[in-house]
Amino acid sequence: MTEYFSYTQAMEYIGIKSPVTLRKYIADGLPTILVGKSKRISKSAIDKFMADHSVVATQDK
Repeated sequence: MTEYFSYTQAMEYIGIKSPVTLRKYIADGLPTILVGKSKRISKSAIDKFMADHSVVATQDK
C-alpha cells in the first residue's frame, strides 16, 4: 500500500463515500499535501487524525 493517497484512495481507506465528508475532515484539520496541482493525503496523517478524533462511548445509567 502506498503512503500517499489521492482523495479517492483516502476516502476508500477511511471508509467514506462522500467527498463532502472528506472536505469536512480536511476543514477539521486533516492535513493534505500539495505538489504542483496534485493533492495527496498521507496514510500516517489519516491514521493520526482518526486516532485524535476517536471518542469513547459511555453508557448512561
